[in-house]
Amino acid sequence: MSNEVSRILLIEDDASIAELQKDYLEINHMEAEIASDGLLGLNRALNEEFDLIVVDIMLPSMDGFEICRRIREKKNIPLMIVSAKKEDIDKVRGLGLGADDYMTKPFSPSELVARVQAHIKRYQLLTRSEPANDILESGQIMIDKSARRVFVLGEEIIFTTKEFDLLLFFMEHPNRVWMKEQLFRQVWDMDELDSDIYTVVVHVGRIREKLKKGKLSEIPIETIWGSGYRFNA
Repeated sequence: MSNEVSRILLIEDDASIAELQKDYLEINHMEAEIASDGLLGLNRALNEEFDLIVVDIMLPSMDGFEICRRIREKKNIPLMIVSAKKEDIDKVRGLGLGADDYMTKPFSPSELVARVQAHIKRYQLLTRSEPANDILESGQIMIDKSARRVFVLGEEIIFTTKEFDLLLFFMEHPNRVWMKEQLFRQVWDMDELDSDIYTVVVHVGRIREKLKKGKLSEIPIETIWGSGYRFNA
């Protein structure tokens, strides 16, 4: 869809905030639509085609956490949470439910636009057709890069877009230490803010959980205290 106008769904019940976000996105050549109710927003997200969804947490009829969970069960498009809830536990919960990004209000509309553009650009690049059978293996983990599928001990494990991207980055750059800030810049393709380390921490945790569920005997992503992470090949 790189030659088409990107279509964004804003699930936000504060009309002034939603209209401001919509205006800035449209100024930057994107199409933005607003759903002011949680259940209505979920139905639109599941039944219409959007390039990215921005969802608030506090909404009428259904909260943003539940919306994220249900969207991730069906779709793998970029998903961002924006919320006035600043507690780390809320950020961890939102990211753990499959959100690609979490922005805390208040934030500048230009920052929202930059992040939306970065997520869409990266998603489009990663979902373009690639040569068949582009396989990467490390130990008992195999990644089919062209199909974007992960196999552990021969069994497929389902990863979200950013979980897949992060695991792939680790496997393509093994045996070196990566700081959380470096990982955010490399995988999310954006400059990091102080809160962004939680995005990386949560995604690493989710990857480890899924590898464990795949009955991998030894998890290759090692925490290097005070530094970051290393993928041991």
